[in-house]
Amino acid sequence: MDDVFKALADPSRRQLLDSLNARNGQTLRSLCADLAMARQSVSKHLAVLEAAGLVVVVRRGREKLHYLNAAPINDIGERWINRYDQARVDALADLKRALESPMTVTPRTETDAPAFVYQTYIRTTPEQLWRGLTEPAFTERYWGGLALDTDWKVGSSIAWRFGGISIEDPEQVVVESDPCRRLAYSWHTFTPEWAVTSGIDEALRAEIAAEQRSIVTFEIEDLGEFVKLTVLHGNFEAGSTVATMVQDGWPRVLSELKTLLETGQPLAAPR
Repeated sequence: MDDVFKALADPSRRQLLDSLNARNGQTLRSLCADLAMARQSVSKHLAVLEAAGLVVVVRRGREKLHYLNAAPINDIGERWINRYDQARVDALADLKRALESPMTVTPRTETDAPAFVYQTYIRTTPEQLWRGLTEPAFTERYWGGLALDTDWKVGSSIAWRFGGISIEDPEQVVVESDPCRRLAYSWHTFTPEWAVTSGIDEALRAEIAAEQRSIVTFEIEDLGEFVKLTVLHGNFEAGSTVATMVQDGWPRVLSELKTLLETGQPLAAPR
């Protein structure tokens, strides 16, 4: 946690995080072009952010893409702010955003397909983390009652059960399954029953149901005392509405999972 606070203390590093928040998955060259900083300075700041877990680097061919990892920042909010006065903090943050935000929105280009990378370190074992990702007895406790019903074999369908409904679809399948190492599956189907349970109106449901199906991937790395969990959610189409809906949800889910595996109890709900 000290590394996170130290990394966030520098305004140049916060500027880099803002740039990645606006457009994730940038190369070093792209980040340098957007900021009034020398390439060497940007590289040094990125190294500090990566060491603190605030930036995750993903290699694509000869390029290195940099992704904002919101999980450590969410941990600060969940484990510190929520203990004290979340309502007042939220109100002040909303007011600050309203006063500072411009009135225009920059549209995505057709080639700007979003993807999100999150990373967290959990004091557990790969076996226990695998159970946390796959067994309903765990997922129902930290993921709002969600249970994933499948045998976790590649190609097997997944039934999503929550809120008293079950969602099954032939395209809702396990994509990769290497127990305790790597897991991937296609994101769930947006049915009318799901929309009613989730409070989503039909117009929005129809919009997101028409999008191509995204893929979420979990990578598990045993570090001895800790396990590093990397989550990649991608395969969105450019301008995806689903992407905007899920991007803020993963940090909280991972924070809840981390707390459950380390303490045996999920985070207390905010007041």
